[in-house]
Amino acid sequence: MADTVKIYIDEKEYEVPAGINLVDAAKWLDIDIPVFCYHPKMAPVGMCRMCLVEMGTLVRDRETNEVVLDENGKPQVRWFPKLQTACTNKVSDGLVIRTTTSQVADARRNIVEFLLTSHPLDCPICDKGGECPLQNLTMAYGPGTSRMHLEDKKRLDKHVPLGDLIYLDEERCILCARCIRYQDEIVGDDVLAFTERQRSLQIITTSDPAFDTYFSGNTTDICPVGALTTEDFRFQARPWELTSVPSICPHCPVGCNITINTRLEREFDGRAAIKRIMPRQNEEVNEIWICDKGRFGHHFTRAEDRLVQPHVDGRPVSWPEAMKALADRLNAAGGDVAAIAGSGMSNEDLWELRQVVTRLGGKRLGAWPPTHAGAEFVAQVGVGAGTNLSALGKGDAVLIIASDLEEEAPIWRLRIKQARDRGAYVVVANARPTRMDAFCSLPVRYDYGEAVSFLTELRSARPELAQKLAEANNLIIVAGVEGLTLEGSRALMQAAANFLIDTGHVGRPNNGLMATFPGANGMGLHYLGFT
Repeated sequence: MADTVKIYIDEKEYEVPAGINLVDAAKWLDIDIPVFCYHPKMAPVGMCRMCLVEMGTLVRDRETNEVVLDENGKPQVRWFPKLQTACTNKVSDGLVIRTTTSQVADARRNIVEFLLTSHPLDCPICDKGGECPLQNLTMAYGPGTSRMHLEDKKRLDKHVPLGDLIYLDEERCILCARCIRYQDEIVGDDVLAFTERQRSLQIITTSDPAFDTYFSGNTTDICPVGALTTEDFRFQARPWELTSVPSICPHCPVGCNITINTRLEREFDGRAAIKRIMPRQNEEVNEIWICDKGRFGHHFTRAEDRLVQPHVDGRPVSWPEAMKALADRLNAAGGDVAAIAGSGMSNEDLWELRQVVTRLGGKRLGAWPPTHAGAEFVAQVGVGAGTNLSALGKGDAVLIIASDLEEEAPIWRLRIKQARDRGAYVVVANARPTRMDAFCSLPVRYDYGEAVSFLTELRSARPELAQKLAEANNLIIVAGVEGLTLEGSRALMQAAANFLIDTGHVGRPNNGLMATFPGANGMGLHYLGFT
């Protein structure tokens, strides 16, 4: 099969990668095909019909396979009798579509008009206002006026709690099913569903407790309207009022790329307050997702008892006073100086802290919390540069050992689940069941504290499993510390490193060791001498 194919859009010829979705191909060519239900991370369903286009294929001679030309010397096209949904079609050689004809324009206008028949005109107070696909597509393709009677409007509940964190405005929902499909296809927590029929169709939660998932906040990002909103941001700010700051999530080893939206707040003494946390796209790290811990875990910044100025001997002081007191006490210590650092610190800050300690004669640099050891083995055989969990699939393998991955690194759980969906062989070895068991190829049990012996004796005790891991095209081992002491943690890391080295799964992308260190910069602590 050729790597590229020729397609024709609005009478122009283009060459695009073979087999990609037609909507994606058009976007790649900077041609707009509007969508509501389609999302590039999920399987197409063609529910909203917004992407309708005229579609056909070039007529070819059956004997010569040459394109048949008409009397004017132009290729003949065999057109479909009706408009087709672009999102449910992949590009193929000789595909022809039209996106700007009157028939297509009428279809798009009708779709928008139907969607707006019962959609409330509350854009001025809607949290999605200013970043709403429905607003944008209504302006671009909508009729501008409505032929519907107000008394025919469907009136529904506007403040429906799907769970503790997410609220549903039933009137705004356009029934694209993005949220339902996301929870089912991407996350694997099938906790949302449709109920009722026709104009009464609505989204409900089917789990107990309600909306029982660690990834609920992502549904508000992919919702193309303001139907799903977060409890903490609802009616709090307008998007254009916010200052966006790129950052890294500090809560786990994934290091998700995030955007922190802030605004000066009267209730916060005129200081910048975090209004919301949004995912920042990085396809190698977190794609476009973050977990609910990363999204909602910022509220400690507003805690009334949070330290907002330095204290000396229990009393608040100014920064100059604090720096002088610190310098005096460090100099008086006679070199008996130590420091403890957390994994939320950047490499630059860790370097400066180390300089302070070592220049005063100190050597003790501690990492907090002291739960994991063996970072030196991750430094030696960690996953190779260019590693992307999205590249794992059939023929590849992942071993997760001594870790409850959903609790310790939720986005790794989500992405490895998707790798399993693509055909990767995923083994979860633990002393107890974990959520990841539902998404693995093989769950394996051992006694508490026996993770090291399980891995070192894998070839003799479970030769078939060991062979399957060893013969994988790519192998990643994710090691935790559940049920282990610090010495046990180091021994497990060493055993994992030895297995990877023995099987040749080191030094290249998508192969190597990953560890569930607490916080985003556990390896930074190691590299700068904090243990």
